[in-house]
Amino acid sequence: MGIEIERKFLLKNDSWRAHVQSKSRIIQAYISVNPAATVRVRVTAAGAFLTLKGKRHNYSAAEFEYKIPAQDAAAMLELMSPYPPIDKWRYRVSYAGNSWEIDEFNGANAGLLIAEIELDTATAEFACPPWLGMEVSDDPRYFNACLVQQPYSTWGK
Repeated sequence: MGIEIERKFLLKNDSWRAHVQSKSRIIQAYISVNPAATVRVRVTAAGAFLTLKGKRHNYSAAEFEYKIPAQDAAAMLELMSPYPPIDKWRYRVSYAGNSWEIDEFNGANAGLLIAEIELDTATAEFACPPWLGMEVSDDPRYFNACLVQQPYSTWGK
């Protein structure tokens, strides 16, 4: 069984852009947004994937991810998701020996940028980059499964 241990942060400026190592587009849709177990289909340049995630606790969640045929993923995106897909750019940035993923959302979630770091343990220490803002790891509004149901553009300022 795979376990994902992840922390999420907002960004306080764009200085991270000068350190981008790679950029890729991600299209993903949720077949199920049940809090106990979400089911997601994702399409990237690296392929198509079906992912099942358990409920998050202490930055951790059980995660099962399987590569699937691109045709199957396209059909799932079109036929099985009750919500429009999330469209985002993912940037990879290294800082102090850690790899950060920064998601820049498009469409109904445009304007939202989230930095994520995956860790080996929930208590692992890491250096915070100067562009890192407020932590939102425990705020469910920033979970992708919630963003499909209530996009960032609907939040009100």
